[in-house]
Amino acid sequence: MDDRKVTYLKLKQNIDTFARFLEFSGIKSGERVAMIVGNSEEFVISLFAITKIGAIAVPLNTFLKKEEFEYILNDCGARMLISSASFANETKNLLNTTKIEKIVWTDKYPYLDEQNYSFTEIDANLGTHERLLKRPLLDDLACIVYTSGTTGKPKGAMLSYRNFFSNAIAGSISFQITEKDRFIVFLPMFHSFTLSIMVLLPMFTCSSIVIVRSVFPFANVLKQTLLKHVTIFLGVPTLYNALLKAKIPWYFMWFNKVRIFISGSAPLSEQSLHDFNAKFKKAKLLEGYGLSECSPAVCVNRLDHQKPLSVGLPLPSYEVKIVNEEMMEVRTGEVGEIMVKGDCVMHGYLNHANSTDETIMNGWLLTGDLGKKDEDGFIYIVDRKKDLIISKGINIYPREIEEVIYKYEGVDSVAVIGVKDETKDEDVLAFIQPKEGIELQEMELRQYLKKHLANFKLPKHIYFVEELPKNATGKVLKRILKEKVQSGGILRKK
Repeated sequence: MDDRKVTYLKLKQNIDTFARFLEFSGIKSGERVAMIVGNSEEFVISLFAITKIGAIAVPLNTFLKKEEFEYILNDCGARMLISSASFANETKNLLNTTKIEKIVWTDKYPYLDEQNYSFTEIDANLGTHERLLKRPLLDDLACIVYTSGTTGKPKGAMLSYRNFFSNAIAGSISFQITEKDRFIVFLPMFHSFTLSIMVLLPMFTCSSIVIVRSVFPFANVLKQTLLKHVTIFLGVPTLYNALLKAKIPWYFMWFNKVRIFISGSAPLSEQSLHDFNAKFKKAKLLEGYGLSECSPAVCVNRLDHQKPLSVGLPLPSYEVKIVNEEMMEVRTGEVGEIMVKGDCVMHGYLNHANSTDETIMNGWLLTGDLGKKDEDGFIYIVDRKKDLIISKGINIYPREIEEVIYKYEGVDSVAVIGVKDETKDEDVLAFIQPKEGIELQEMELRQYLKKHLANFKLPKHIYFVEELPKNATGKVLKRILKEKVQSGGILRKK
């Protein structure tokens, strides 16, 4: 952010003042307040002030556009919006197209009136918010986090205080967090992964948070990591792959205090894990797994026990099992759908009772992810259930093919999808983004793949692309690739 330091006492005073403003503005317990705010102290203040008065925070993806914001705001029924002025082009007219009555701008906005307020000019003379009209209960809703909408419109996962506390407690145990730890936050705070593990967890353990407004320029992230003595660093595979390629100054490698690098949101290749641990010998890179519907963390590798390609063991107090289509648990090593049970499981989807009933059964949440469990209880993600390719009656898991391609020299990132042909069977298509300055030869790559993959797994078509479509956290959007192929935007080779 900058070189300002904010104590927990000062933070509490700011939260209390803003909570008082929310009350004076007519926001009541159970009502929704939306947030379209970048990484900042204002994000943290807003989140805690909203929940302090028993209202429900709705942090939104800041990369969305006006129509997407409109849909979510109307779906959740928010009455107030907190927005960064940098997003004003997309948010200023939401007063006219949604139920939003007031917008509080977290930074300089030129048009202030009875509907547009300045966060920085909220009068501290309002008094602080010490007495609660209704103290929220553990099972009351704290946040509504909207899923990325990979299939259809995004749905709001309703998360309670119990959900978030369970993640914080489990995370503090698994990572052995103390008040001496320092977390660096540069991934978007609106994302459930960052929100729970990099904002709420350190607040729970009274650790320090170093806020960086953006991942770009990445040199600044490294600079802040070094200067602020960061010990916990959370990233995504694309970022760790970039770190592997980057020329890191010797003094960073020598003097940095990072003890844990955490990877999530997308699969980390075995090669990347091996190369990263070889380069950063003083720290552990731990891969985990989660989803918004589980607050979000479910599994993580441990400091004292880690397995490549595995997302680790279930967090303390959570249960994970692998089931078949009949919801019967499969044997060790067999592939099935991952189910999760524990205090992390959401209440359900807002306004989608049918989807909730299809997803949560007797307290168990169906994740939609295919995985397997080994004899030690470690979980391995095989693929998304919806990404499974069925060709000539045989199940093909894209991630297995991707892992092989990742090991081929010159490959930066890869996405394997299945697209139905004229016979309604599925063709295997591979999209490959080469490393900068590298030109890959399809024939040579195919010869390599034939040595490492069964014939039925070999991609029918291989495409080399400048850049794969990704979301805010670096996850490849396979849906976009499928849509381009199906619409003819990408022509299939004959």
